[in-house]
Amino acid sequence: MTNKMIIGVYDDEGMLMSSIRQIQEKGFTINDVYSPYPIHEVFEALKIKTRLPLAAFLYSTFGMLATFAFLYWTSVVNYPLVFGGKPQNTLSFVVILFVMIINIGCLFTIITFFVREKKYPGVKPEILHPGVTDDKYLIVIQKDEKLSKNDLESINTLLKNNGAIEITEK
Repeated sequence: MTNKMIIGVYDDEGMLMSSIRQIQEKGFTINDVYSPYPIHEVFEALKIKTRLPLAAFLYSTFGMLATFAFLYWTSVVNYPLVFGGKPQNTLSFVVILFVMIINIGCLFTIITFFVREKKYPGVKPEILHPGVTDDKYLIVIQKDEKLSKNDLESINTLLKNNGAIEITEK
């Protein structure tokens, strides 16, 4: 990482959230927040929106259409079997459609997530603090040229006063 950043490490989720609010009230921009599990209040506080649910819906719709087209082609067009005068296009497709909607939707959504997050096989993980995968919470603030020395001191003071157990600059 070539950019410099200020990292505040927290033990408590509540202190993390109060620190996020106070940093934003002071007008500083939070670059990222790391936690061992998703915290929905962080998404709301940082106004993070994702299009992954829309992608999952579109992939599932594609899966349904592709599966139905395949089933229709194989059982009605290419190799029709007539059993006692029953129609070839029946509700027997429903179970297969349901399973394939879930399989195709999940598979392509997971692939999209990994491609979007650049998590390819062989990529070295970038861990900013060793405890972030266990029980620590991190606030990362980008250190720009626009920030004066007083701003940096103010950020460090805000982080410390809100319960940061460790403040590092990388």
